[in-house]
Amino acid sequence: MRAQVSARPRPRVDLTALFGFASGGWAWTTAAKAAIAMSSSFALATLLLGPQVGTLAALGSMTVLYEKNTPYAYRAVALGMVGLGFVAAVAAGSLASLNAYASALAIGAVAGVATWLCQALRVDKPGPLFFVLVCAISTIAPGGLAEVPLHAGVAALGAAVGWAVSMAGAPVRSRHPENRAVADAFRQLAALLRAVGTRELDHVQHEASLAVAEAWRIVLLGQTRGYRDTAQAARLRALLRWVSDIHLAATDVCLARTDPLPEEAARFADRIADAVGRPELCPSPAELDEVRKGLRPRSLESRLYSRLARAAQAARKPTHEDDSRGLELYDQRHPPLHSLLRSSLDKDSLIVPTALRMGITVAVVGLAALLMGFDRFYWVSITATSVLQAGNVVLTVNRGMQRALGTLIGVVIAIGILLLDPSLPVVIALAALFQGLTQLVVARNFFYASILLTPMALLLAHTAAPHPVDELAQARVVDTVLGAVAGMLGSVLLWRKASASRLPQMIVDVLDQTRASVLAVLDPDVRITPERRYELRRDLRAALIGLRGVYDSAIGDVPRATTTQPLWPVVVAAQRAGYLALSTLALENPPTASQITLQRLDLAFNELMAAMRERRTPRLGALPRLVDYPRINMELRMLSSSMRTAVAEDERAAEQEQERRAQREHRRAREEADADL
Repeated sequence: MRAQVSARPRPRVDLTALFGFASGGWAWTTAAKAAIAMSSSFALATLLLGPQVGTLAALGSMTVLYEKNTPYAYRAVALGMVGLGFVAAVAAGSLASLNAYASALAIGAVAGVATWLCQALRVDKPGPLFFVLVCAISTIAPGGLAEVPLHAGVAALGAAVGWAVSMAGAPVRSRHPENRAVADAFRQLAALLRAVGTRELDHVQHEASLAVAEAWRIVLLGQTRGYRDTAQAARLRALLRWVSDIHLAATDVCLARTDPLPEEAARFADRIADAVGRPELCPSPAELDEVRKGLRPRSLESRLYSRLARAAQAARKPTHEDDSRGLELYDQRHPPLHSLLRSSLDKDSLIVPTALRMGITVAVVGLAALLMGFDRFYWVSITATSVLQAGNVVLTVNRGMQRALGTLIGVVIAIGILLLDPSLPVVIALAALFQGLTQLVVARNFFYASILLTPMALLLAHTAAPHPVDELAQARVVDTVLGAVAGMLGSVLLWRKASASRLPQMIVDVLDQTRASVLAVLDPDVRITPERRYELRRDLRAALIGLRGVYDSAIGDVPRATTTQPLWPVVVAAQRAGYLALSTLALENPPTASQITLQRLDLAFNELMAAMRERRTPRLGALPRLVDYPRINMELRMLSSSMRTAVAEDERAAEQEQERRAQREHRRAREEADADL
């Protein structure tokens, strides 16, 4: 039996997408840090230099929103780089402030460059938004070229305050980010165990793989000199290895069962997650005896429960002394910067078209707003930046509508506050409050975040450059609507097909990595070293995550998504084959195959990859029979079948389009003949 395929992702523009809350928790910690950083920096800069430039410090303090999940040692350096980026953005905006058109171009350039660097260097949300915001505010800050060093210094002051607030937890919980990442991987593993036998399996499998990959990245970043040789670091690495292996053992179970697992297994994984940072909370391995009763010792479920029990044994100990497991990660702490930047410029990367779309749209809409006579053109640019961060067309439309509707409500709130003519301390407190509330809800729904963000932005803008309240509010509404529409148009007109055009190559990459892993495991003449095993698992997992990310982006492009939808069964089969190949790499003594079988399997993979590149029906013939890995055989057959179906749908769609074109030409010819008569 084959596990049922999950329903295809269906991004839509509807009331649920606009006003419903996404799953997840509330970001209380981030909200508190954002409020503290903004109030502290705003008050300090205002006290020293005055309120008009104090807004730059308030925005510069938003370094606190970056690198929230990374280890403190890495975060200290990364936030310093973000702060330098803020200073550079302020300098660019201040230098361009003498000419409005130069300011619009500078904001667009900052948006494009910040988007490229944030994605290339894996800087998480809020991404380029605050770089654009500080650049835009600096174009209206008082003073000329002589004030550029002052503005840059004020932004640096705010960035330093944000750095200090973000690093405040280091003396108290120095290893909390690494513990949280591994714990989150165990919790997502528990969600995967609950998804066995359900229609959500493929989606939850992807989320679990993302969590495991993120745990590897965070733990690697935390391997600082002096800590990596300690028993505590060895324990965390051992737990990371266990959650990775359990995830792959769960993959075998997921794809072999059509009925749910006992709830006790998922609860056991949740309790191990609680024990990552607090070993005394770890469950006893004996608690799994009941669910293991009656199972064959070599069954897939028995192997899964055995690994859960062994992971619990490792989690129960506050340190890890065993040299046989978890002391080596076989990877760099983090890739070199030049390597990340070079890979972002690869022809198959989505980073360059995304950055170009952002930079061109923001610059053009800023210039257009100036030509239309908008005094505060920068709000149009800021709104376009915020909307374009959504990604594909559907998400951009959702975000644009959320931003426009939220701004309308937020402007009413801001007018009510500004008409009361609050004192400067009240403005500082309210700006910090609104910023904190924005960060509390932004991950759940952008509409409600926009309602809260607008008063904060108007308070800062009014403080930096006072204007009549009614004019400021009216301009904010019009600018937001124009910026939202511009962002939507930019997503439709510029590189809309980027994700869809790269999807076939991403499928090919997954198949290539799957082929390499399967052949390495099956080859009886090759012994896989621990380093090679790690590299195969790392590269295949990265390819699988990338494939799903590209598909999710392509399916939200309109109308190009009509050619992407038939590829969902292909994506699922490719992913399942890849995850099964990963699970073979987790076996201690995997069964091998003959050289003839390896050759035939290699030919089969090459034919599937060639057919995918050429978008044609694969000519496989009979697949080699993998007695010890029947699920891989099944998924390869399903991959071939789904590719055949996708090609047939493409041909049928092409025929229908040709018929419609012929009918249009026939009607046009008839109308011309009737006109001649």
